[in-house]
Amino acid sequence: MGRYRPPEPPKTAVITAHGYGLLQEEMNFLWKVKRPEVTRKVSEAAAQGDRSENADYIYGKRQLAEIDRRIRYLDKRMADLQIVDKPPNQTDKVYFGAWVTLEGSEQATANAAKTVRYRLVGPDEIDTAKEYISVDAPMAKLLLGKRVGDEVAIQQSTGTTRILSFADQQVLNRFAIIDISYSGELANKNGATKKLPPRV
Repeated sequence: MGRYRPPEPPKTAVITAHGYGLLQEEMNFLWKVKRPEVTRKVSEAAAQGDRSENADYIYGKRQLAEIDRRIRYLDKRMADLQIVDKPPNQTDKVYFGAWVTLEGSEQATANAAKTVRYRLVGPDEIDTAKEYISVDAPMAKLLLGKRVGDEVAIQQSTGTTRILSFADQQVLNRFAIIDISYSGELANKNGATKKLPPRV
């Protein structure tokens, strides 16, 4: 018997309009392009005779199962998602969709870039850009509700230039929020932005 693993907590069901559009594109590609293509190949392989030793047939059936599994997931997930395409009422605070620029202290910048910029997005769209972090991630939860000028303490690896790290040796470094903006699809008419001059 394998070790019991408790179920993962449910993902927050929010997404940007751009992220939702990417999921729609993936769904359309899988349903209208990829699945028909694989189905055709499976049919061609099946016509060759003995299916039990037909590698193309076996591989194609596995592909179809994976595609159908992903389609079912996307169909159910997209029905639950709430699209957030407007900035919050308080654009001077970090909320979903915000771009947040952090500036490290002198100690922090010994192991990282002086400033880093991240965007808080839904858990279904973090793979679309390296600057995106899930609103469910510990770092995002640390930033939520903060304002420009607030400081946050982040566990940082001593052997990497990245802030987010799972290395064994870590130190607690402090970073100040120097910019909060809601740009693009979440920007209001004034291009809501809050900035703080860089530290001297």
